[in-house]
Amino acid sequence: MASILIIDDERAIRNVLKDILNNEGYTTAEASDGEAGLTQFSAGSFDLVLCDIKMPKIDGIEFLQKAKEINPDVPVIMISGHGNIETAVDAVKKGAFDFISKPPDLNRLLITIRNAMDKNSLVKETKVLRKKVSRIQEIIGISAPVIKIKDTIDKVAATDARVLVTGENGSGKELVAKWLHEKSNRSQGPLVEVNCAAIPSELIESELFGHEKGSFTSAVKQRIGKFEQAHGGTLFLDEIGDMSLSAQAKVLRALQEGKITRVGGDKEISVDVRVVAATNKDLMKEVEAKNFRLDLYHRLGVILIHVPSLNERRDDIPLLVQHFLEEIASEYGQAPKVIASGALDLLKKHNWTGNIRELRNVVERLIILSGKEIQATDVKSYI
Repeated sequence: MASILIIDDERAIRNVLKDILNNEGYTTAEASDGEAGLTQFSAGSFDLVLCDIKMPKIDGIEFLQKAKEINPDVPVIMISGHGNIETAVDAVKKGAFDFISKPPDLNRLLITIRNAMDKNSLVKETKVLRKKVSRIQEIIGISAPVIKIKDTIDKVAATDARVLVTGENGSGKELVAKWLHEKSNRSQGPLVEVNCAAIPSELIESELFGHEKGSFTSAVKQRIGKFEQAHGGTLFLDEIGDMSLSAQAKVLRALQEGKITRVGGDKEISVDVRVVAATNKDLMKEVEAKNFRLDLYHRLGVILIHVPSLNERRDDIPLLVQHFLEEIASEYGQAPKVIASGALDLLKKHNWTGNIRELRNVVERLIILSGKEIQATDVKSYI
């Protein structure tokens, strides 16, 4: 239930508001003046405040200003029997959600409270979503391979050198690409990701370079490709080893000349893009099998970063498990679970064919299905 703080020096007003709000399902707390209200506001956790303006010690406007310094996200609705247009405008300018005259119209008051709650919920959800979207997970680990990767990223990120990231599925190649972009001079530009394995070979060229209207049957309008979308930023070509040879030839030309041509078009378009590629394949074997161009391999692989499998960095498993325990608990809105040392030992010995992606799935499964503490028996049952 939402919690509302009522601040008013008139006991009768507080009692009326308390009874009405309690009947509507809200929990309430009371304060008889601005100073007591500020003390409660600082110590408690409230979803909304109803505050009188004319009060002893600290008036409503002063309370409003100090409350906004403490927690600007909590909406404050001002109530006053001495109000006028100027007072209402001043209160709203200083951060009040709304101003209601005494005696309050109860229907209007309840509607205003609901609107304030709805707006506050949307603001909180937006902040959470923005945090999720913008958050880049840390590269977690203290093993020698991980330290080497972090060091290489620090040295290479500020340059425009192309980077080829290799490693098994689920090992964290995408995370390396994101940090290369984040620490680069292009971090304010876009990071555009393309999963080459997920796009049919007949569509990959249109996806990368765009197409002109009417260039093929379903091309009902012009399309801007990923190279143009990534102009001024970074283009991450994931699973580059699955790209068709014809698309490879066009990518090679784009890297050599900094220009692309849309499918069905003849106009050359200049693009300023840093390319980071990743693959789970041995590209030299793909070259020998004539599935990958050697000249493109050398263009892409100016800097090579190999991401080790989880089995190659078992010393990092305790850190990763603790990180996932905290991260998943936060997503579920609960306290992180404790994992017993015996359970951790079993996780360190497991053969992680799915790498970090598999480990996270296992930790989430253990959080859901185990008791207060994750035991070795839980790992044996649910891994």
